[in-house]
Amino acid sequence: MTGFIRCVVTGHDKIGKAIVISDGLAPTVKTNPLRPGHRSTDIWKTNGAPAPITKNEPDPTLGPRTIHPAPQGTVIRIAEIAPESEAIRNLTPEQAREVFKAAGNENASTFGRGGRHPMMHRTETIDYAVILEGELTLLLDDEDVQLKTGDVVIQRGTNHAWSNRSGRICRILYVLVDGRFDPELEASFKKAGSGH
Repeated sequence: MTGFIRCVVTGHDKIGKAIVISDGLAPTVKTNPLRPGHRSTDIWKTNGAPAPITKNEPDPTLGPRTIHPAPQGTVIRIAEIAPESEAIRNLTPEQAREVFKAAGNENASTFGRGGRHPMMHRTETIDYAVILEGELTLLLDDEDVQLKTGDVVIQRGTNHAWSNRSGRICRILYVLVDGRFDPELEASFKKAGSGH
């Protein structure tokens, strides 16, 4: 599948002058047959902090799909979320874990372990999420938040799901930053039975 997001990557020539090293559709588009209508494109990744800046780094998005960034790393991703189907709403906890396994992290799924929606999950990250186009509902443990174009969510390791109830595609930009749960907070997840 070809990309749907243009990505311009800058770098340096042999004498350190700023240049464009690539300009085209981001090549790493991921779909999941268990989640029809959803596709995401990893735009760039870093694998540590501070991130090394080299003359001409190869595309770091190629390779196996992961939900999380690398330790001390980041991921910028744009996803298209189709209107939620009845099939998604009726997944079993085992089927939901299969969806997350195909996306690179089976353990992120919390459905059946405190999550109230099949796409409920928790990642040990800080996520900046920007609604680029459309509408989306953010589901948390006990509340829903309606989001529209231009809204920004700072998602801080919470148990959550994204539900498109609008009837049209929603495009969302994510920047994921590797994080670490405070031990006291992590212990509260285990007491509540919601895992992580």
